Amino acid sequence: MSVDADQDGRDLEAELASSAAGQFGIPVDAVCVGCGRTRVKRASLEEIDQDPQADPTTLEATDCTSFKHVCYPCQGATWWNPVAVLTGLLEIEQEAESERGE
Repeated sequence: MSVDADQDGRDLEAELASSAAGQFGIPVDAVCVGCGRTRVKRASLEEIDQDPQADPTTLEATDCTSFKHVCYPCQGATWWNPVAVLTGLLEIEQEAESERGE
């Protein structure tokens, strides 16, 4: 999957940069169980039932559990089902952090 856009023409980097994606956790593409909307969200490894020491670049969406996150069309926190772990976006973030010395 392209880092910039997926097959639906979505700009995944812009979705990740949005405050609606959240501030902490790894980027995942997920589907809201309420409205069926697919968006980039951040989820901690613990939220998706993974070992906190796991390497997120090796995770598969099928290994991750649903997590709660805000869905603005549903007007509240709903369950989201991960459909992809966005490793390309994760790698870009890790590179930027290492360049900043974090």
